[in-house]
Formats: sequence, structure tokens, C-alpha cells
Amino acid sequence: MSLVKLRDRGSVAAHGRAPWQGRAVIACAITLSAMTLPDRGVAAASAEVGAGATEFALDYTFVRSNAPPSECGCFPMNGASVSIAQPFGSHQYSAVFDATIEHASGISAGDYGLTLSVFTVGLRYRPWPESPWSPFGEVLLGASHASGSLVEGNTPAAQDGSLRFASNIGGGIDYWLSPQWSIRVLEADYLLTTYDNRTDNRQNNLRLSVGAAFHFGGSQ
Repeated sequence: MSLVKLRDRGSVAAHGRAPWQGRAVIACAITLSAMTLPDRGVAAASAEVGAGATEFALDYTFVRSNAPPSECGCFPMNGASVSIAQPFGSHQYSAVFDATIEHASGISAGDYGLTLSVFTVGLRYRPWPESPWSPFGEVLLGASHASGSLVEGNTPAAQDGSLRFASNIGGGIDYWLSPQWSIRVLEADYLLTTYDNRTDNRQNNLRLSVGAAFHFGGSQ
């Protein structure tokens, strides 16, 4: 169940192309990343040196909300996320903090606006931390805060935008450019929020991210 039950199916058609804007940005970022990747030997050496370093990542993040039951009321949100990860042990595991801020406007026939802030912490696992291509999976738990006309006043959505439980569960893949820099080629997460929407009090969303990470400390 999404944050809003769209009352006018015509408004859905009017906004139907919007999600592709975020997908186009992600597709372009992946293509540019592939064109600028360094030699595999350089990447392998970079990964070996930088695997144990603290990571600071900045990503463009696209969120697509789920549709209400029996409707196609999905709407896109665009924003950014910042994360800090600290590897430990064999560098396969990292403690992670993630902060994401998303915004959408022109939602439904009511032209609602929504700003969603999500703050989560948890654990990340990299099976091959010293590989040039470094996939990972993560489970992050925390809280979210919503503001804007969609959650304020007498609207079809949740009226309480205060802090509520949220989680990010998913994974992605990075590619090493140097011991200090890596590219987040793509990250895909299931983003759950739990606002009171008078139906099932949960919002199931898809979060897609691309960006870059800076690594410092460690054995560089």
C-alpha cells in the first residue's frame, strides 16, 4: 500500500512517464561508468589495498512507491543518499550508516508534495572484498520521517509524518578505480516504511542508487 490512494486515474496517466526520468539518469550513469573503468589489473590492485578502508559514499537515489491494491498509483521520488561503512574482521563485513532524502511533487489529482527522509544502520556483507567487481548485500534498520502536503491535513494518505520504523534490504555492486575511489555501479533495495495509511500501515518501495565512494584510512 503506498502513501497515497490516487483518486483520479487520469492523473496517473499524466504522471506515467515520470518514473522513466529517474531510470534514464541511472542508465546514463551506468553507461558512463562502464566507459571509464580502469584496466582490470589496476582495479584488482586497488581493491586489495582499499578493501579495509572506511568508505564514504554519495549516491543519486531514485525511489518508486508501490501501487495501492487493484490500482496503478505508483509515483517516483528523486533525491540523494549518503552512507558510511566501516569494514572489520576479514573485511567481508561492514557496519553501515545510511541517510536518504527523497522528494516528489505533483502527486495525484490533489497535486500533493512529499519529502521522505530515511535513516538506517546495519550490516553489509561482501563475499569478495578484494575483487575488482565487488558485490554486496545489506540489511539496514532505522526510522523515516515524512513531510509535505501528502501527509499533512485531510488527504487520502497518512496524516502522521512523525518518525516511524523503516528498513532497507538489498544489495549492489561496486567497481574499484583506485585505492581511494570506487564506483557504485548499481544498488537496488527494498525500502519499507510504516506510516498509518488507514489500510495496512506499510509502504513497499523500490530504491535504486548509483554514485561513487571515497575510501580513507585502512592500509593505503
